[in-house]
Amino acid sequence: MSSHEKTLKLVTNLDRSAIESRLGEVRKAAEASSLGELASMFAGIEGMPKAQMEQRVRNALKWLADKPQHKGLHAQLELVEINLPNLK
Repeated sequence: MSSHEKTLKLVTNLDRSAIESRLGEVRKAAEASSLGELASMFAGIEGMPKAQMEQRVRNALKWLADKPQHKGLHAQLELVEINLPNLK
């Protein structure tokens, strides 16, 4: 994610594959921004049980809460959070 503002399209029908893909993008962006702690929250996310994935997303949102300079990552995670009920 670049430093430029992006409009986030509200999507509420992401399936597991799309959710995992978004979290992979968040992980890569976190690594690129030297946010190793955040990136590590999403290591091995593929195939993770729903409850564990939900907890990691919530933990990441809490971790980012006082970091307004990373609001793009926060927005991506909020989008994922909205879609967590779609996990099967």
